[in-house]
Amino acid sequence: MLRFFNTLSREIEEFHPLEEGKVKMYLCGPTVWNFAHIGNFRTFIFGDVLRRYLKYKGYELTHVFNLTDIDDRIINEAKAREISIDEFTALYITAFWEDFDALGMERPDVTPRATHHIPEMIEIISKLIENGHAYESDGSIYYRITAFPDYGKLSKISFSGNIQGGSERIDTDKYDKEDARDFALWKLVGETEKPGWDAPFGRGRPGWHIECSAMSMKYLGETFDIHAGGQDLQFPHHENEIAQSEGATGRQFAKYWIHSEFLKIDDVTMSKSKGNFFTFRDLRDQGFSALAMRYLLLSVPTRKQLNFTFEGLQGAESTVERLRNFRLLVQRSSVSSVAERKSSAFPSDAQGEIAATPPVSSAADVALEKFEAAMDDDFNTAAALAAIHDMVREVNTQLAANGLADNERTAVLDAILKFDSVLGIFGKEESGSLDEEIEKLVEERQEARRGRNFARSDEIRDLLAEKGVILEDTKDGVRWKRK
Repeated sequence: MLRFFNTLSREIEEFHPLEEGKVKMYLCGPTVWNFAHIGNFRTFIFGDVLRRYLKYKGYELTHVFNLTDIDDRIINEAKAREISIDEFTALYITAFWEDFDALGMERPDVTPRATHHIPEMIEIISKLIENGHAYESDGSIYYRITAFPDYGKLSKISFSGNIQGGSERIDTDKYDKEDARDFALWKLVGETEKPGWDAPFGRGRPGWHIECSAMSMKYLGETFDIHAGGQDLQFPHHENEIAQSEGATGRQFAKYWIHSEFLKIDDVTMSKSKGNFFTFRDLRDQGFSALAMRYLLLSVPTRKQLNFTFEGLQGAESTVERLRNFRLLVQRSSVSSVAERKSSAFPSDAQGEIAATPPVSSAADVALEKFEAAMDDDFNTAAALAAIHDMVREVNTQLAANGLADNERTAVLDAILKFDSVLGIFGKEESGSLDEEIEKLVEERQEARRGRNFARSDEIRDLLAEKGVILEDTKDGVRWKRK
């Protein structure tokens, strides 16, 4: 049974979707005013794993992931460059999806942009004005927090003595400068000012928080299963989403809330405002692979802070290389490589194939059980990865000693497919990366080593090196890479 921490209740809860067999999920996406940094991608990669695991569990999923393409930063930057906000955001939207794809994430089912959903925002604001949850002041529309007694139920922040009705209001979209008092739903703009949209309550543009309420409820309904995002969004953004959504509908907004913890660098939270961040492109240009970045960001469970170091990233690079090499070794292993097993130790089955030894035949099944148990336990990716590495060590021992029979190889490769359908850490299969001649040489070298013919083993190693294939003998088996 899948269980995870619900920020709303502050408890580990069993997951029970509103509709059996179906899940509706919303994940707050980026504000496209710059390139996303890897702290952002920690949240988005967790969202990808959450998406994949729900599908792995057999749920029919509707996953909405928004793009915020209007806020103060975007407007100010576009004005400074004397271009429209669409022209300004186009570069960063394209770059974001390129980085998103490179990091091996599955595209969500719906990826709405805020500027395409202004009518839905106007409709919600109109309802809030009508029922007394919102009011007009100096041409702008504000949410009246005193009209929503449950305000603070997500963040568990006490606002006693802080809420001052409409006497003080914050217009800025930049959430780390907002507080617990009334917040802007709609901001007045002049008749010729851009961007601006006409509404029954005056020409203006939306506040940041109303955007996610409009986009999530349009595609998922007034109440849906999971709302996720970074820890930095819990207050005030998600708190305000709840207030305005439930204030408009009178119904629960989202049943489960999941927040990803911060990524730190030198033990300081990574952020653009602090200037201590790396983008995906920064790290790629330094020679690190997308697969290593993905692995590193999954190596610590999402509710624990992760401290980024280059040593850690280099270690992740080595790890994913070993995983790729392991899969290739398993793929190349065959019955022919175990033909000399003694029949007394390895009895044949009814079809004449060599039967699987108990440790290898069970290693994949045990690993899958541990993997699923870890993921069911609040998405414990660290324990899930440990289950995979346990299997790799066991199978490598068998590979080095005798190779794998067909049924053994099939079981291990099937387990790898299942692991990777959730975590995406093995990378794409490199079909054709070793041609037939090289495959034969690698296998011949393994046979020579098993026969203690080390002169021939070294000779084949040198020959492979001439072909650009480097072999590394480790305690976990053979690792290879191209020059």
